[in-house]
Amino acid sequence: MKVAGFTFIRNAVQFDYPIVEAIKSILPLCDEFVVAVGKSDDNTLQLIQAIQDPRIRIIETVWDDSLREGGRVLAVETDKAYAAISDDVDWCFYIQGDEAIHEKYLPSIKATMEAHQDNPKVEGLLFDYLHFYGSYDYIGTSYRWYRKEVRVVRKRKDIYSYRDAQGFRKGNNEKLQVVPSGGKVYHYGWVRDPRAMQAKNASFHKLWHSDAWVEQNVAKAESFDYSQIDALSKFEGDHPRELKDRLDRKNWEFDYDISYNSLRFKDRLKSWIERFTGWLPGEYKNYKLIKP
Repeated sequence: MKVAGFTFIRNAVQFDYPIVEAIKSILPLCDEFVVAVGKSDDNTLQLIQAIQDPRIRIIETVWDDSLREGGRVLAVETDKAYAAISDDVDWCFYIQGDEAIHEKYLPSIKATMEAHQDNPKVEGLLFDYLHFYGSYDYIGTSYRWYRKEVRVVRKRKDIYSYRDAQGFRKGNNEKLQVVPSGGKVYHYGWVRDPRAMQAKNASFHKLWHSDAWVEQNVAKAESFDYSQIDALSKFEGDHPRELKDRLDRKNWEFDYDISYNSLRFKDRLKSWIERFTGWLPGEYKNYKLIKP
């Protein structure tokens, strides 16, 4: 079995992306790793080069910043990295620049890959998600956060990154057939020093909206206001070991009263239904869960 990792990144230093930690968190499973490094305004290329692992292959790209509808440029960059993976690879492990996999899940993920390597019905592996917010101590619990997504796919010409690179599709917009991976993705997209978060937020909106929209709708402030959130819970576990140094360097405080939430009535109703039936009404599923 041959496994390739792949990702894309731009301006990782400027916006404080844990891209090195993301790559290293899945590197133990990978025989090769493709990183599409977009032309940046900082030392992102040097940052990736400094990992100095022979399995890593860098392709330098230029983002088309005119692709603003739905964050399409993110999928385009993902597809560039995916296309550069060797043809003899069995599984392609995708990780975004603000995600990581805890090392405790790697054996289960590998075992799932091996179990389904020769079963063409299984086109991808599904991961549960933990979305951290404000600091490394809190996770989002409302229904604004997606709870599962595909992060391992077959190496096939008909598979491509979907919409804003959240997941994958095949052929004529068909969902992939997947099985649970046995792993979780730790998502740190909303965990940064508030100053870096504010800068990243303003820049990120430009991938979806016009300059005029950003000017009108993105707050002009030095620091991001983390208090505008509907519901959080305290994270009681531990983080991937590759994040240890980053956690040690954390230099901001964020406290949240977990007894408070501002969930809408329909979300409270969804929570009640799920609690008593196990079914979540209206949950978005960008995949087909199958029994192989």
